[in-house]
Amino acid sequence: MLASAVAVLLAGWLIGATGIGGVLVVPVLNQLQGIPLPQAIGAASLAFALPGLAAAWRLHRGGTPLPAGTLTLTLASLPGAALGALLVHRVSPHWLLAGLAALALASGVWGLRRRPSLHDRAPLPMAAMAALGVGVGLGSALTGTGGPVLLVPLLMLLHQPLRTTVPVAQAIQLPVALCAAAGHACAGALDWRLALVLGVVLLAGALAGQWAAPRTPALALHRLVCLLLILTGAWYGWRLWS
Repeated sequence: MLASAVAVLLAGWLIGATGIGGVLVVPVLNQLQGIPLPQAIGAASLAFALPGLAAAWRLHRGGTPLPAGTLTLTLASLPGAALGALLVHRVSPHWLLAGLAALALASGVWGLRRRPSLHDRAPLPMAAMAALGVGVGLGSALTGTGGPVLLVPLLMLLHQPLRTTVPVAQAIQLPVALCAAAGHACAGALDWRLALVLGVVLLAGALAGQWAAPRTPALALHRLVCLLLILTGAWYGWRLWS
């Protein structure tokens, strides 16, 4: 139990510091606590609402201007998240494990091979932002990863500057969490108590991560996240084929 709490706290810290970290939560619940994968994904989906709320409050208080298309991206993610939350209970756990392993490994390996762009690029067209929102909402609800762990690598892959990717990822986290949780609740597979406990621990870690991010070398933080993603993907791959 202590190891699980520390791992979830670390996931919250990574969410607060970089926007990435949610991929660690479902493996902790499923592999360390023995919670069935669909129920673990449902609880994790709702738990991300608390760090998402903290991120939204921070953006509001800080007056950080969000890039063009953020509203389109956020609204488009809602139907995707609702659909993913319903589909997760009809998809074989084998494929969910494979998806989580591929997601974590691909994000980590790609992140280590390329540094984030630091230069301004033209914003993505509205149609691209809408398609990205649907895909991120769907994938996040299917894997219980909260949104940023999918969105940040995708925006980096599309050569969007790092200083804009994290605020966008933080903005999408709350609505995706709430919409996905609604879908899990409709399917009767949402453990409200577990989600609340997870949310509180994630929130504590996220607040610490928000404080630590400006005080941590960006490159060191980036590499740490990538290594954790690779380790998580390797663990899931080993469980899948063992």
